[in-house]
Amino acid sequence: MTDTNALYAVSPLDGRYATRTERLSPYASEAALMRARVRVEVEYLIALADLEATPLELDLDERERLRGLYKHFAEEDARLIKTLETEGYGEFDATNHDVKAVEYFVRHRLPDGSDASAWIHFGLTSEDVNNLAHRLLVRDAVDEVLLPALYEVQDALAEMAREHRDLPMLARTHGQPATPTTFGKEMAVYAARLGRATGRVREAVDGLGGKLGGASGTYAAHVAAYPDVDWPAFAENFVRGLGLEFVPLTTQVNPCDDLAALFDAFRGVNDVLLDLDLDVWLYVSDRYLGQEAVEGETGSSTMPHKVNPIDFENSEGNLSKANADLAFLADYVTTSRLQRDLSDSTVKRNMGAALAHCLIGYDKTAAGLEKVVPNERVMREELEDTPEIIGEAVQTILRREGQADAYERVKELTRGREVALEDFHELFDDLEVDESVREELRELTPASYTGVASDLVDRQ
Repeated sequence: MTDTNALYAVSPLDGRYATRTERLSPYASEAALMRARVRVEVEYLIALADLEATPLELDLDERERLRGLYKHFAEEDARLIKTLETEGYGEFDATNHDVKAVEYFVRHRLPDGSDASAWIHFGLTSEDVNNLAHRLLVRDAVDEVLLPALYEVQDALAEMAREHRDLPMLARTHGQPATPTTFGKEMAVYAARLGRATGRVREAVDGLGGKLGGASGTYAAHVAAYPDVDWPAFAENFVRGLGLEFVPLTTQVNPCDDLAALFDAFRGVNDVLLDLDLDVWLYVSDRYLGQEAVEGETGSSTMPHKVNPIDFENSEGNLSKANADLAFLADYVTTSRLQRDLSDSTVKRNMGAALAHCLIGYDKTAAGLEKVVPNERVMREELEDTPEIIGEAVQTILRREGQADAYERVKELTRGREVALEDFHELFDDLEVDESVREELRELTPASYTGVASDLVDRQ
């Protein structure tokens, strides 16, 4: 899309964000769907030629020429299919049917008098082609674009975790000062969560399945023509040959439980990143993280000093939009009136839009992570200014020494009050404990009270 056209796009995905979503164009555009349909029709035609029951024969040159229809699918081919659908072309009247237009396209590209013409789309219903085409596109979009983008975010988090594994930081629970942690350990938590969530996406992609059962899932037309062929076995071999699982029991439509599982898996990924976006935004607000200013970039139209966490905010917005779309898609595509209705057709055309919002979110999170830098001075100063956080360690050590009222004594000293380390030391002087325990308590500091946080980084 040209810059001028982008200015008039209805959706920001094809307008403002067009350069960020163009990687999905080979898998989510109308032309991509046409190409995938051509692939299914061609491979099905070749599979029919391999059946002993059919008189169809295709030599190696014919097969290569047929496969070239989708391997070398060009813009002019997409335009021809659209013309066949809306206006008609040559001997073909306008179809007002997108799949029939693809059938006519393949027929038009056959050599004159080819015996294969009668076998294109033999016994199929449109959904046989569509359910396979959509899944081929979604699978490749995830494999080639979305998972690599997620791996980039995961790698960035893992690298930050390793680099800052020992950097102590005040943790907060309920928004209040809590037991210290390390910045590296907190990033490792997100790297591990994202890894598990991404694994669920991988499993869902590997579970995508297709059908080839005809108008109501009974293979009726196929059986009527060739009753002695094991058509379910033929269909299974064909679907698996496309790299998809086989769904043997369907209505006219593939039930789409597999797509719903994939959409839910992406929502899980997005929930992890939304949580990350929010936390990083708060760390920037608290000055735990600084941001590298981009030369020439404007943070505010009126406040020249501002460097805003716009990447994380943009990611948050796009991932929230994606999750709303994914929830709708997962709910909608798994339902149908009786054996088939057409309402899902327009809905499925929006799968690419949901994935595009995901992609923008992943890229923005990755971009934001490249710009943030931990502010060690601020982190250490806040730890020093919050000595009450060693109270947990104090009361736990005293419990170990058999003092049942340890919690209450520390609570009396610290709850709702400003304290200093000296206040703790005075408490230690009054304790009836061995001198070695008193020294152990005196060595406690907020910055050192991080447990095995550094070692946990290696468990991501």
